[in-house]
Amino acid sequence: MKKIKVFDTTLRDGEQSPGCSMNLSEKLQMARQLDALGVDIIEAGFAIASPEDFKSVEAIAQTVQNCKVASLARCTSGDIDAAWNAVKCAKYPRIHVFIATSDIHMEYKLKMTREQVLESIAKHVSYAKAYCEDIEFSCEDASRSEWSFLVTCCEAAIKAGATVLNIPDTVGYSSPQEMFDLITYLRENTKGIENVDISAHCHDDLGMAVANSLACLRAGATQVECTVNGIGERAGNASLEEIAMALKTRRDYFQMECGINTQQIYKASKLLSSITGVPIAPSKSIVGANAFAHESGIHQHGVIANALTYEIMKPEDVGIPQNVMVLGKHSGKHALRDRLNQLGFEVTKEELDEMFVRFKELADKKKSLSDHDIEALALANAHTVKSTYELISHVVSTGKDITNIACVKIKKNDEVFEEVAIGSGPIDASFKAVDKITGLELTLENFSLNAVTDGEDAMGEAVVKLRRGKELHTGCGLSTDVIESAIKAYINGINKIVGSKY
Repeated sequence: MKKIKVFDTTLRDGEQSPGCSMNLSEKLQMARQLDALGVDIIEAGFAIASPEDFKSVEAIAQTVQNCKVASLARCTSGDIDAAWNAVKCAKYPRIHVFIATSDIHMEYKLKMTREQVLESIAKHVSYAKAYCEDIEFSCEDASRSEWSFLVTCCEAAIKAGATVLNIPDTVGYSSPQEMFDLITYLRENTKGIENVDISAHCHDDLGMAVANSLACLRAGATQVECTVNGIGERAGNASLEEIAMALKTRRDYFQMECGINTQQIYKASKLLSSITGVPIAPSKSIVGANAFAHESGIHQHGVIANALTYEIMKPEDVGIPQNVMVLGKHSGKHALRDRLNQLGFEVTKEELDEMFVRFKELADKKKSLSDHDIEALALANAHTVKSTYELISHVVSTGKDITNIACVKIKKNDEVFEEVAIGSGPIDASFKAVDKITGLELTLENFSLNAVTDGEDAMGEAVVKLRRGKELHTGCGLSTDVIESAIKAYINGINKIVGSKY
């Protein structure tokens, strides 16, 4: 079996997706999960972009133990200096240098000639090589570049010391056959290419990122670049979970394998969704709520007789439990811990104690708790921060043609405060009452509410993005009462703000 390397760029290209920014602690949490997932390379960020990006890359480089850590850098000495200084403490560091090679990018973005681009490649790949043995070079917009010039660029990078050549479909323009032909052409015409890894980085603007990536692998690429849940610029990147499960499920066709621990896929997907506040579409391949669901009577009959009739993968292969264990208000901590372990969540005694309180509160509101309920509690617990403010109670008055009024009682340390406010709706009024208590000047950038479990008593997960000055924080709240979940999310965001080094 041909071994494929998985280059994950969730924390760099993925984070550039609108609404998917993460703070340092969230990036570290995701990096640890990517390490457990078994990716070969984590692209931790773009170190030169900002001081915070540099700190994030450096912290991830210090934390990750099993995989390589890369930082992106343009073909400039300043970018490369920053990238190296951020990743040099990694067990396995990599510098990822890029420059555009398509005529449209060179003329309108770079304002450089082909000769100037070639000179820059030779100069800056050599400059990076002086720092680090492992150098990846990317020809940005390769799929729209002139092929013979692309060969010249690749040869210049190899001669300067590149160990990986990345051939991106930067704007998601190509088709699978075109990408197959491009990789084949480069392999047949580029001197020294047999001594380096060929990588594919495909975007999903036309919905073909995964298909294009797999076509590149079939043509001889040995590394694939992707993100969890396919997040990324514009329509996103190739989806890690889809590529990994395609290689696993169709080993007979692809004759390839990668080192991904597929049983960690679902946990990684849900963790990222929880951190960013971007829900996973029910119809999403591999990890969507409907991926292993069957409603049709004909399908149900077939699956009961033999799961292979309608399931080409086992749900447990991606970390989705096959059996449902019902937990309720009479269950104890041991039962809760056992179920959490089965779902892939390891918790400390302190975390279990905190979660058990929420578990009991929820169990009093619902007749029974499903795996989705337990999973939602565990993910909500991951967002727990030191509680400067804590919701005690809330009362709202709302309806058609009446004034929306909220009365919110909050505990701050050992003091209890209560305020009343009027708003355009019950949630707006509640947020204004909280603002009166905290006295903080905040801007609500975004608010979303999603049902994260099933049934009439489904839990609602509220996600808010709060801005204070230049800082943006995400708050999450969970409850069967949607107004309560919204207030909890707002207070969770505020606790992150007051707990940060603002």
